[in-house]
Amino acid sequence: MRGDLAWGVIEKDLGGLARRLEATSQNIANMNTPRYARREVSFEDQLKEVIDAPNRLPLKRTSDRHFSNVKANLSEVTPYERSVGYEIYRLDWNNVDPETETARMAETRMSYQAMTRLMTRKVSMYRRAIGGGA
Repeated sequence: MRGDLAWGVIEKDLGGLARRLEATSQNIANMNTPRYARREVSFEDQLKEVIDAPNRLPLKRTSDRHFSNVKANLSEVTPYERSVGYEIYRLDWNNVDPETETARMAETRMSYQAMTRLMTRKVSMYRRAIGGGA
């Protein structure tokens, strides 16, 4: 398990999805609060950069102040939560759409379940390899 990129990706993905579930549930809870700006969480683009890093040619950094074009490891991946206040479509300045948030909640829940299934399969593969049988 140590050094396996898939375990790290699963861990970061589950953490990011959990943050997205929290933000979406906060949005739903505050859908009638005046001037509430809905929250969004993004992290998938960072995970994709880490997964695709071996296929990219990294820029040479001559100073610590220079930025890199490739995320070096999974520890640099952090879910980014932001407030979306510019999409105001109600008179009370609240921008939470209950149908959109419910759909986002269902999508996030399905992604979370898929990742836990993937994790369960990896554990069973390791058990089979260690135990030598079914």
